[in-house]
Amino acid sequence: MTRQDGRAFDELRPIKITPDFVKFAEGSCLIQCGDTIVLCCASVEDRVPPHVPEGTGWVTAEYSMLPRANRERSKRDIAKLKLSPRSAEIQRQLGEHTITIDCDVLQGDGGTRTASVTGGFVALALACRKLVEEGVLASNPIRHFVTGVSAGIVGETLMLDLQYSEDSRAQVDLNCVMNELGEIIELQGTGEGRAFTPQEQQELVRLCAKGNRELLKLQREILKR
Repeated sequence: MTRQDGRAFDELRPIKITPDFVKFAEGSCLIQCGDTIVLCCASVEDRVPPHVPEGTGWVTAEYSMLPRANRERSKRDIAKLKLSPRSAEIQRQLGEHTITIDCDVLQGDGGTRTASVTGGFVALALACRKLVEEGVLASNPIRHFVTGVSAGIVGETLMLDLQYSEDSRAQVDLNCVMNELGEIIELQGTGEGRAFTPQEQQELVRLCAKGNRELLKLQREILKR
């Protein structure tokens, strides 16, 4: 099957990460994956929620779509008086500080969630670096790089990094988040048009592992690590 944009089945869309995109955020980047564009900002506060144990920190990540990120306008989260069902929260040790990572999709053409993971990590890493440079933290608390990418089965063909025209008709859709060791942090696969076999899942994970290695290389270039 020939892909609409001419890519090979195991090829990522053109990826560009622009660090320090927002002036006032402690860490930020704009990540572009083909026509998908996500703005990721990491903000630091010198406090933690009451339930967080003493001596530990809190990292919270929120994901949202701007009203015209997609082909049709969607409502803002504030209009619904609740967070989007896709909003998520994670926790890590970080002194006694809170880092909030906001991932706002400016334009969506597939892979918005995984692009948010990849860009959100860059924003977080930049914020942590700043805290170390300012003497707020004695050392960088980040242990592993984190990247995310999607794969799927379209017309019985396994493909990496689905854009909207592929994702909208995919029989199987799978998101895979990994660290730099190739270990899986999150794996979410759905049979959209049919069920899929364990072997197909493994093949999709292998595709994602290839994509994540390429994203990791880009992250290292951006962060010079």
